[in-house]
Amino acid sequence: MEVSLDKPIHNAGMWKDMSALCSDLFGNKYLLLLTCAAGLGGLLFGYDTGVISGALLYIRDEFKEVDRNKFLQEIIVSMAVAGAIFGAGIAGWVNDKFGRKPAILAADVLFFVGAILMATAPYPSILIVGRVFVGLGVGAASMTSPLYIAEASPARFRGALVTANVLFITGGQFIAYAMNLAFTKAPGTWRWMLGVAGIPAAIQFILMIFLPESPRWLYRNDKVEEAGHILGKIYSPQEMQNELNELKRSVEEEIKEKGSMRLTYLDLFRRKDIRLALVAGIGLQVFQQFVGINTVMYYSPSIVQMAGYASNSVAIMLSLIVAGANALGTVAGMYLIERAGRRPLVISSLVGVIVALAVLTTAFHIASNDAPAIDKNLSFQNGSYTCPNYAAHAGAGWKCIDCLKSHCGFCAAPLNQNSPGACLVSNKTTSDLCIGQSRAWFTQGCPSHYGWLALIGLSLYIICFSPGMGPVPWAVNSEIYPLRLRGMCGGLAATANWISNFVVSLTFLSLISALGTSMTFLLFGVITVLALIFVCIFVPETRGLSFEEVETLWKRRSSQI
Repeated sequence: MEVSLDKPIHNAGMWKDMSALCSDLFGNKYLLLLTCAAGLGGLLFGYDTGVISGALLYIRDEFKEVDRNKFLQEIIVSMAVAGAIFGAGIAGWVNDKFGRKPAILAADVLFFVGAILMATAPYPSILIVGRVFVGLGVGAASMTSPLYIAEASPARFRGALVTANVLFITGGQFIAYAMNLAFTKAPGTWRWMLGVAGIPAAIQFILMIFLPESPRWLYRNDKVEEAGHILGKIYSPQEMQNELNELKRSVEEEIKEKGSMRLTYLDLFRRKDIRLALVAGIGLQVFQQFVGINTVMYYSPSIVQMAGYASNSVAIMLSLIVAGANALGTVAGMYLIERAGRRPLVISSLVGVIVALAVLTTAFHIASNDAPAIDKNLSFQNGSYTCPNYAAHAGAGWKCIDCLKSHCGFCAAPLNQNSPGACLVSNKTTSDLCIGQSRAWFTQGCPSHYGWLALIGLSLYIICFSPGMGPVPWAVNSEIYPLRLRGMCGGLAATANWISNFVVSLTFLSLISALGTSMTFLLFGVITVLALIFVCIFVPETRGLSFEEVETLWKRRSSQI
């Protein structure tokens, strides 16, 4: 069969009627069960990466060494990402050698152990160890869950079901923010926020014990009868025979090409068609992170506070709205990914993200110039609490932003927080004193008349990112590699995603300290323009194609270069 490079084959046209697609999908309860069980890995992925954003506000309150050290805050957030780098890489090997199911079970054990360590941590160092354990689980789940779902799904459902895994991720992030808000008044606050992640890990472990291995992995490992039994529960008899025929052809071609040779990662880059697929897959994963999504998801409450909203609970509540928009956008992505296609969806998503980052850049630039001045009399009402740096420069025209740069806090004026306020040392005593006088206490950002504009930018960013750049990189990476290389290639792409994620999460607060919030978002905007150019050049359309037809696509592309 001849396959167009960038256009879906005729199967795509058969499924434009989404009502028929949904009816067919929801009639296949066994496929939905496999998707939901594997999708719990995505939920854990989303919860454990999202929950730290709110928990960090209270970790800072309990551990003063964390409150005073921005780099230590970045370490607590990013150590889960560092663990995910290794988790994704190791999971690629585990997936190919032992199967998808053992990789998911191992991830659940890591999630559970990490949750217990974090919930009981007496020191920041133990908390960081728990974050590493969770990160190993996140990395394994990030590549294994979509792979398991994709290999169990007929081509016409694959994009929607892999996107359903992303819905579990964004749903997990929404639940994380909801749990953050629910536990703000509970004793132990952040310990409950981090510890409850052990519950879905235990549930998924139990479910996966009773569910089968991926039928494609079984077939590739000479367990043809077992694979056929599982495929018979997913496909109609005619479809199942076609699927078995395509699997047989794919495996025979692999044996003809390489025989029984053991492949190394270096071998992947020697074949031009695989190299092209890796460029597209890894590039999408890298740009997904470098456009700045996890600055929003990991630091959303902190960004809200930078926009001028001082209260922890208000910051978490507003972040919950952002997380809700993320989940709703992913639902839209489930609908659009099979209707609009992968490539048009991700291009339109990137264009929207560029606009949103322009709004954020403008909002924080205006807000920094709108910061209230420092009132000398209020600052010196109690000399022992006056910010030392301000005391040395009193009367030098300081504004709130200068006070925060000196690692002090801004206690707003009694009646109007946008009026001149006091610059005081930042500790629990001054915070309680300020709040006890019904005055807002700011340490992350300054009051502004334009904080609402930053919230609009955040919301617009999520609304544009979540339907396209959220699910498409995972969907594309689950379907563009040959069967026997899918674990290795998917592991490489997921590892690249987590390395990029680690770089962004570890440097975001430092970038803001060095460049300012406005210029940091401008930097992400420039990177997003580069991402748009990359997609237009390197990423083909794969909607409606079978795995075998995608292989043909890359071979044809490689022959034309």
